[in-house]
Amino acid sequence: MRSSEWLEEALEGLYGKGVKKAAEMVLALAEAFDAESFVPVESVHVSGVSYRTIGEYGLSFLEELSEEGVRVRVEATMNPAGMDMERWREMGVPERFAERQRRIVECLKRMGVRPALTCTPYLAGNRPRRGSHVAWAESSAVVYANSVLKAWTNRECGPSALASAITGLTPMFGVHLEDGRKPTHSVEFEGRLRGHLMYSALGYYVGREVGRGVPSIPAASGASTDELKSLGAGLATSGGIAMFTTEPAEGLPTLRVSEEDLLNVVEGLSTGSGGLVCLGCPHLSLEELQAIHSLASRRGVRGEVWLFTSRSVYEQAMNLGIIQGLERMGVKVFRDTCMVVSPLEEMGVREVVTDSCKAAHYIRLMTGGRVRVELRPREECLCGAPG
Repeated sequence: MRSSEWLEEALEGLYGKGVKKAAEMVLALAEAFDAESFVPVESVHVSGVSYRTIGEYGLSFLEELSEEGVRVRVEATMNPAGMDMERWREMGVPERFAERQRRIVECLKRMGVRPALTCTPYLAGNRPRRGSHVAWAESSAVVYANSVLKAWTNRECGPSALASAITGLTPMFGVHLEDGRKPTHSVEFEGRLRGHLMYSALGYYVGREVGRGVPSIPAASGASTDELKSLGAGLATSGGIAMFTTEPAEGLPTLRVSEEDLLNVVEGLSTGSGGLVCLGCPHLSLEELQAIHSLASRRGVRGEVWLFTSRSVYEQAMNLGIIQGLERMGVKVFRDTCMVVSPLEEMGVREVVTDSCKAAHYIRLMTGGRVRVELRPREECLCGAPG
């Protein structure tokens, strides 16, 4: 295995215990996947930021690293926290949770990780160049980076992404190699494909059936970037998929998907019949906030509605008056977090309505089914079923 001189020095402990630990992690990953070399990365996106997901052990690990003075060597951003860092009381987040969540974010900030606090870092200034190698955690962002932005990244976990941020390196395997980016399955869709919920369901269905690989999905060639975002999130939730392509591919195993299959996915993930409307898994883009504002202005909103986006997009929407307009209509727009990584049960939430199969999957998983979820098309989430 070929490694850089700096990495060898790091493994010898020349830069401290924390850097040595990070170097050992990237080396172990390389050995596990038989990687023969490392590649420098241009950016990193770190997951495992919410206290809900990493708990006391993860907090202690980050405090140990930050207290040793460890710093990242490349641009690095953070995934969502478990709360809006300023409006957490309004969300109903308990004080104990908030105190620990602040400590996690401060640790990462001391290490040089930028508090973008979003699952869409490409909308918050961390937008990799086509063909660039990066090391991103957050599975939906990985799929978007590889498939839409044409960057190169494996599906990192929180610790491995942080190790790459500290070392500036990632092992060369998987979709960092040309062979790992070739389509392995062809997906044929029969029916009409429209809206975020259906793209999310298509991704969930294909990810579940394919498992691992690179699906070719020509039916998504006309999708908007936000619909592709929903598709990628679904793919990454039910399967170990890191990328897809919309280019046709021949001579591959074919998966035929019907509109009925997608409706069955939605029905299977739906366990509730109403509740708090939560949109923004993945985080909403500026275009999505604009569309929601326009829809709400025309038809009004029914029930309590929470939207989730990044600080970057929130600021842009503020400058356009979109946030103010939504808030006047009773819609709450939160930053830094989402319904998946916030402590819903401790916040008193028992039922959620959303258009994200990823959110439905993980809310049920992380709460043991104690928080019920209903999936609906976005317009119905906001305005109710058409009369």
